[in-house]
Amino acid sequence: MNAVRRFGSAMIVPVLLFPFFGIIVGLATLFKNEQIMGGLADPDGLWYQIWTFMENTGWTVFNHMELVFVIGLPISLAKKAAGRATLAAVVAYLMYNTFINSILDIWGPAFGVDISGGVEGNPGLTEIAGILTLDTNIMGAIVISGITIWLHNRYYDKKLPDALGIFQGGPFIVMLSFFVMIPLAFLTAWVWPVVQDGIGSLQGFMIASGYVGVWLFHFLERILIPTGLHHFIYTPFQFGPAVVDGGITANWVSRLGEFAASDTPLREQWEGGAFLLQGNIKMFGSIGIALAIYSTARAEKKKQVGALLLAATLTAVVAGITEPLEFTFLFIAPLLFLLHALLGATMVTLQSAFGLVGNQGGGLIEIATTNWIPLMGNHWDVYIAQIIIGAAFTVIYFFLFRWLIVKFDFALPGREKDENQETKLYTKADYRVEKEGGKAEPAAFASDYDRRASAFLEGLGGVDNITDVTNCATRLRVTVKDPDQVKGQDYFKNNGEAHGLVQNGQSIQVIVGLSVPQVRDSIEAFIDEN
Repeated sequence: MNAVRRFGSAMIVPVLLFPFFGIIVGLATLFKNEQIMGGLADPDGLWYQIWTFMENTGWTVFNHMELVFVIGLPISLAKKAAGRATLAAVVAYLMYNTFINSILDIWGPAFGVDISGGVEGNPGLTEIAGILTLDTNIMGAIVISGITIWLHNRYYDKKLPDALGIFQGGPFIVMLSFFVMIPLAFLTAWVWPVVQDGIGSLQGFMIASGYVGVWLFHFLERILIPTGLHHFIYTPFQFGPAVVDGGITANWVSRLGEFAASDTPLREQWEGGAFLLQGNIKMFGSIGIALAIYSTARAEKKKQVGALLLAATLTAVVAGITEPLEFTFLFIAPLLFLLHALLGATMVTLQSAFGLVGNQGGGLIEIATTNWIPLMGNHWDVYIAQIIIGAAFTVIYFFLFRWLIVKFDFALPGREKDENQETKLYTKADYRVEKEGGKAEPAAFASDYDRRASAFLEGLGGVDNITDVTNCATRLRVTVKDPDQVKGQDYFKNNGEAHGLVQNGQSIQVIVGLSVPQVRDSIEAFIDEN
């Protein structure tokens, strides 16, 4: 299960690239829309040409999505020499698709696949780096990258005879991958056309399941966050072919111009259903939760609690990163998190009943640029209904959370049982000043990331106690040898400015915040030095 969690969290590396490029395409669609921009959007004009130029490059990650995932996964999952693991994964993926191309070119009829017409003649085909191959989408990319990472982690350090020393390390992994890709390519050529037919049936089932499917999708996406398995829920929908070819994000963004120009209701134009609307939970739910926590804090601690919640709530609403806020109450009051998942799924299902569909998995920035702004002209009624329903649920969140917090006396920030416990995040310097009688120690680190990383390493039992390190959007995920050497939550808050600590046996999660990639890099640098 720990390996599954690590794999799921590693997918956040490529996923974080998509919102920016989605915003670029969304803005380009807006500024090229003649109904909104008038004569300025003349296709022969400089304004239109500039935004076409921007839009074309905005499609970079969408057009090369498979390679982005192949490259992104080794960054988090390789236990050493991540750069060499990345190179091996890319080469393995290119070999895999070249083998498939050769198989279909030579024995295509035996597998029931005709590649003579190219991509246009067979919708089950695609081109990867100029290689005509079966369209395995990100599923193939993830599988091939995962296999190569496993080979890298297991055999990268293998000592070969001196005469073969030139093949040690990265070249050895590529050599192994060459022979592993051959049976995988044959298996894919045999199985994948059948899988593609199955995916087509799945798409029909998910869309036909209506509001039940929408509710279940969003409930599972929220409730599985503590396990890290929520990535496996939304990724096939957002970037894979679960409901539409190419994934919801790429398909939706590619058709923004079409949707903006038509006054036909969006749900009649869009065949992807009302999935990927969890951004509404992040925007509207987070505000109600934060207000409830703030209102139930003791009067003398409201100022400190407000400061903590403001940053976490803005991060959730604007950027769509909810974990700093959600982990504030998740492990103190799991009942509240269950309520959160139930309310969130119900809210987006109700919004979908009023016609809401689209690419709304992120925060306010993504939702505004790829939905509201380019489409408000002809579809304003849907978005007004979305906002009204969302605001109503903000109120529902507030009153239900507040009632439960008071009824069960949950010890959330500002309601700590120890009245002398100050509600704030301490820096390591603050901790040392207090412990050493007011004498602060000069900074001894090259960066604040190094300072926090050093504190986390000490709290985790030192370098020798760590088996592996990875991260998701806000959490540092560590597997330790001896969990008894890991210090308590207060240590991590006071020394490394963590938002919290989650411990499940040898699996440790340190809630760091949005700076977690840089902190992880510092930790790995310290480990390498030792």
